[in-house]
Amino acid sequence: MKGILGRKLGMTQVFTIEGTLIPVTVVEVKPNVVLQKKTKDVDGYEAVQLGYEDVKEQRSNKPAIGHAKKANTAPKKFIKEFNYDEMLNLEVGAEVKADIFKAGDIVDVQGTSKGHGYNGTIVRNNAHQGPKTHGGSKNIRHQGSLATNGRNNGVVNKGTAMPGQYGGYTKTNQNLEVIKVDAEEGYILVKGNVPGPKRGLVTIHTTVKPKKEVTAVELISYESASVEEELEKVEETINEELATETVAEGK
Repeated sequence: MKGILGRKLGMTQVFTIEGTLIPVTVVEVKPNVVLQKKTKDVDGYEAVQLGYEDVKEQRSNKPAIGHAKKANTAPKKFIKEFNYDEMLNLEVGAEVKADIFKAGDIVDVQGTSKGHGYNGTIVRNNAHQGPKTHGGSKNIRHQGSLATNGRNNGVVNKGTAMPGQYGGYTKTNQNLEVIKVDAEEGYILVKGNVPGPKRGLVTIHTTVKPKKEVTAVELISYESASVEEELEKVEETINEELATETVAEGK
């Protein structure tokens, strides 16, 4: 297994050569730097610490600056450890780029869901509304009974569905297919949606599901050279059809 840090840019769509539309999320993946290697002798476990996105020194602190200098890099905004076997051979200061993955890989993407502020129990917990009959209860969108008497001894149990802060949770979308990887431009196209708002930080790692890879789809290329070649092929086909019709009419 392997992983990398990135930033969600938004969603778009691409087309395969068969004309199938695929909705994708664009994840910006600039080079990750190995800041530290954890070992069993020193730390009690093995892991690789990656850092993503530089922070100005005046906006950082001395411990973070000193920690980054050991890897000959700037302080990082987003730091996470990975204990995957495929990454334990990386050395401090090494760069991990988007091409650690390839088209057809199946990944899990973890991020922080969008924050929605303070919401009632209907929005937050999908609770039912109260009765709306004439002369009935006015408690339509309120909490309702918490069963705080009788056998419950007047205690509100933990986990009771109530109003409160909605969103801002750590979420993981599993079983997503990598459609395209471009290490030079620094982005990965992931099929479907991933948690978080635009510009939100995300973690991409090999899925925990049994199926780790599928056959990569072939996308339409929009490069100028290929477009010209396709136009030439279309013109040749049209000319051949016209020539065939002319011969048939002459007979």
